[in-house]
Amino acid sequence: MQKKKIIGKVIKNLIFLVISIVIIWGLYQILLLNFFNGFERAIYEEGKTDFERDNQVKYSSLNSYKITSHDFNDAMIYRTVDVTPNTAYRVTCMVKTENVETEQEISSAGAQICIADTLERSASITGTNDWKKLEFMFHSKNRESVELGFRLGSYDGNCKGTVWFSDFTLEMGAEDVDTEWNFATFIFKSIDVPIDNQQVALSMQEKDINTIKLNMQRFQTTCAELSNYQMTADYDIIEIDTPITSISYDEENGYYVGAADVATLIEPYINQEEYDHIFAVVRLGDNAQNIEIPVHDWIGLGGMDYLGIGFSNIRLPNDNNDYIYTYSTNINTFPEEVFLHEFLHSLERNLKEYGYEFPELHDYEEYGYQSEPIIGLKKWYQDYMQCTILNDNGNYVGLDSMVYKLKPLHSSNFTYTVPLTLGTESENVFDVIRSSLQLLNQRKEVKKETNTLESFRI
Repeated sequence: MQKKKIIGKVIKNLIFLVISIVIIWGLYQILLLNFFNGFERAIYEEGKTDFERDNQVKYSSLNSYKITSHDFNDAMIYRTVDVTPNTAYRVTCMVKTENVETEQEISSAGAQICIADTLERSASITGTNDWKKLEFMFHSKNRESVELGFRLGSYDGNCKGTVWFSDFTLEMGAEDVDTEWNFATFIFKSIDVPIDNQQVALSMQEKDINTIKLNMQRFQTTCAELSNYQMTADYDIIEIDTPITSISYDEENGYYVGAADVATLIEPYINQEEYDHIFAVVRLGDNAQNIEIPVHDWIGLGGMDYLGIGFSNIRLPNDNNDYIYTYSTNINTFPEEVFLHEFLHSLERNLKEYGYEFPELHDYEEYGYQSEPIIGLKKWYQDYMQCTILNDNGNYVGLDSMVYKLKPLHSSNFTYTVPLTLGTESENVFDVIRSSLQLLNQRKEVKKETNTLESFRI
């Protein structure tokens, strides 16, 4: 009898133990779906996005990080990562998407890697795609830490749909100290865009194309001479027959061709060659045809970028007889001026991002320079590029020579790399419970575990 009681007690204990294990395991799995391993979550608008760890859709053995936006929104997970100043970094992850749509037809939004409080980002993935590798390269500049984000959206656009992120890697590369810049000059032969509910079509003449080619030859020589050979330039001329079918607009500049407008046209070429700057040459008006796409007093726009590569819009004049891009000993011996000016805007932006102070490119009059007949602002550009502008304090100012080494990052920067840890991915029960309890405590204090993305939108 006593033996039966003992056996019964053992069985009860075993049943209790099994039930306890099942309950603990179930709770563990629930916690695991909410374990974000040190990642913060941020959204632009409340109530439109869900975050979870997915144990069904996975690239590897680890639960993926899933973001689902049921309506158009900007959302991401991000983590603060320590970096070494003035160093090259590359981040990769595996990405899977389902029905990812952008709110605007022309948009940089999608599934992407980014630095949360900047415009720096990877390419964006939209639509429905099986697992693919996404890569993002960035300079740390003078920063000691960055908020590295894995995003569904963008700084300037919203998305809806679902994305899964998995298998993050971070590596440190080497800066390219070579000062030869490789330029891609895209000549877009035609444009066919809707303006004020009307379709506007414009085409270049062969004379226009030859003029651009001559200007790039002069630009190559000018970069070397005006910088006192602190930099040199190489270039490719790429003629695009496919018409541009969208065009950007803002209040300051009117209509212009931005990187997003031509991304699909230039991407195949950019992927094949390591370019350091992009010129996009277009015609936006033609007096002979009495057609003009409204612009606000610009012939070139610089300071833009395409995935970290400087991007400049060069516009042909509406008058085919205009001498702005034509060499003439009596009228214009500096026809490449617009190309140089817009490239210098990218150098200006790069150097500012490293914390340097120097004259603004447009402030030539404050330092006693004027645009002169035939040569334009050539003397200003020379002193600006050589840092030999004399200021009121008797000091020489201009672009610091290091700017010529601040080229965009390419795969060649990561031939010999140092792998780094992007946080330790631990999913044992104790780490999960501890992390989940910390998350609950943080949520009780304030709702900032799902931060607003307003502070991250430029």
